[in-house]
Amino acid sequence: MKYRGTQMFEDIKNSSDWQSVDKVSKGWSSDSKYFIKTKEGKMLLLRISDMEQYETKKKEYEIVEKYSKLGFLMSQPIDFGICNNGKNVYMLLTWIEGKDLEEVLSDLTEEQQYQLGRQAGKILKKIHSIDVDINDIPKDTKKSKKLQQLSRYEESHVRIDGDEIAIKYVKENIDLIWKEKPVYMHGDYHPGNLIYTDNGLIGVIDFNRWEVGDPYEEFYKLESFGIENSIPYCIGQIDAYFDDQIPEDFWSTLAVYVAQASLFSIKWAEKFGQEDIDSMVVRCRMALDDYDNFETYIPKWYTDKYRNNFKKKEMK
Repeated sequence: MKYRGTQMFEDIKNSSDWQSVDKVSKGWSSDSKYFIKTKEGKMLLLRISDMEQYETKKKEYEIVEKYSKLGFLMSQPIDFGICNNGKNVYMLLTWIEGKDLEEVLSDLTEEQQYQLGRQAGKILKKIHSIDVDINDIPKDTKKSKKLQQLSRYEESHVRIDGDEIAIKYVKENIDLIWKEKPVYMHGDYHPGNLIYTDNGLIGVIDFNRWEVGDPYEEFYKLESFGIENSIPYCIGQIDAYFDDQIPEDFWSTLAVYVAQASLFSIKWAEKFGQEDIDSMVVRCRMALDDYDNFETYIPKWYTDKYRNNFKKKEMK
């Protein structure tokens, strides 16, 4: 194998059939990730976690198994267990060959971007369609957590000028969130966690932030990480998820999530350094502009331009 220290993988079933093991550095996850190529030419993804995360990772694997039955392209579960003489937990999944969607969107036509957004919206709706086990539903909503995070931002030294209106919007409208029926969520659904394959399909990866919660929360990362790559994609995702009939309460609720996340992300980025803080400040200022300092709750970038031109040509 190419990767040194492969003895930690020796107690993983069928690891003797692996030809190469290469570290994957992309992503924010605390897991160590490896690209595996078998002697038969199959490509796999191996995720390694600390042993103390066994129960958490076991549950994550069970959730991935649920998602894998929904009929869309994703990292399929293969095996789960303990490795490295009991020191680590592993999760073995199929590898989706392709390019990160966020890296290719700008090279595609606006129509292609919009259609890929619609494809992503339909996949997300499938994820949210699973019946939720009552034992997986949190006892508390995220209202107190969101407000506590907002307070941490307010008390920080990284506050930006003109944030008062956004702060006020969150506090006055926090009761809008968690009104929808709780669903299983991907938890980090944006073009950075989607793969664009050679046949034009989207593959979904990185389910480690799954949770049960408000389906509307799943969309705020379009503002954070989506529009900078492709506005047509973001519009397409929303349109298709709602079958082109977007409820009014979606927009007002999403605005709460966007305002809160835009502010708190600046505080969250502190642990990563000034460059990341600056990036989040730029995104926050963009959100303030898109929502007219949260005087409105439908972002400027959401227009009828793409849905009118491209909806009828939707890819099957």
